[in-house]
Amino acid sequence: MNSIDRRVHERFTVSPMYSAVRVRLDDEREYTRDGHAYDISESGLRFELDNPVEEGTPVVLELELPRAGLWASTDDGPGRTIELKANVVWCDTEEPGPARMAAQVSHFIREGDKPRLMRLLTSGQFLRAA
Repeated sequence: MNSIDRRVHERFTVSPMYSAVRVRLDDEREYTRDGHAYDISESGLRFELDNPVEEGTPVVLELELPRAGLWASTDDGPGRTIELKANVVWCDTEEPGPARMAAQVSHFIREGDKPRLMRLLTSGQFLRAA
């Protein structure tokens, strides 16, 4: 494993129990996979799915924003979800159970989703990931 950290943006740990992710392949119309996020940044996220997605695959993700005390009263966006396009950069299926993977964000689909996510992540309610 390479120990060089290539991340451009700071990652924040979220509780998987409260950070649902729905995924569809870029050419699909419906979300076909469900899972949970573990950490999120402005440019990527680490998550798990029961059905793995091959490295290099373009996907559309719908991320349910975790509830946090301050966030619940200040969310002015369309519900509690963020939609984004991303590319799967790695997928680990060696351990039993759900596949763990990471995706790099190519762009946010809805206007305002990126600022909403950044307000949440930088609110001081989430720990910075190692």
